Amino acid sequence: MSNRALLEVIALDAEDAVAAQAGGADRLELVTDMAADGLTPPRETFAAIRAAVDIPLRVMLRTTDGFAAGDGEALLTAARGLRAEGATEFVLGFLNADGTPDLAAVEAVVAELGGCSWTFHRAIDRAADRDQLRKALAELPGLDTYLTAGSVAGVDEGMPVLVAEAARRDEPGYEARILVGGGLALSHLPMLREAGVDAFHIGGAARPDGWARPVSAAAVEEWRTALG
Repeated sequence: MSNRALLEVIALDAEDAVAAQAGGADRLELVTDMAADGLTPPRETFAAIRAAVDIPLRVMLRTTDGFAAGDGEALLTAARGLRAEGATEFVLGFLNADGTPDLAAVEAVVAELGGCSWTFHRAIDRAADRDQLRKALAELPGLDTYLTAGSVAGVDEGMPVLVAEAARRDEPGYEARILVGGGLALSHLPMLREAGVDAFHIGGAARPDGWARPVSAAAVEEWRTALG
């Protein structure tokens, strides 16, 4: 495992993207509408960000607040449009009302992605059974990352789960990289790094002045420095 940890930063537009890259971000997660916890951005936004930076971009596929798939056709249309625009990495995750993974929705979107790499996002933190979810998704093409805080309440509460799951990385269903995000603080990094976690995701932490203001390159650089 490389000593350099991956730092992913949420970007809403090209201004965010440029600042995040300048601060040392390795990858961006592209979303719109953070009031709904992040929805699929317009194709035009992806194109503008792709033109502005040269680091990898993971694009959210989510058309409605919450963790239900919602309008399946809208999801597939969004995926097709972004693929046509040149997107090659994605973020998605859908649950049924009982907290089981919505395999039909996930599989339909993944089929549209044609083998592209993707992250299953924090829907895992609301799953009825995390282990069952991981094993159900394990064979899907392109799944290489789980974005998780270990708990709905955030990393503070989820730390024992994150450490335990990191220790299982050679087991079926646990090979995908753990990308820790959701209430992540600099103070969490030593314990997570010790556990072998090597990927970190920040949103609000990159915006000391709040979501109404753009990403701060200096804030991102602080995280980059802390991660080495």
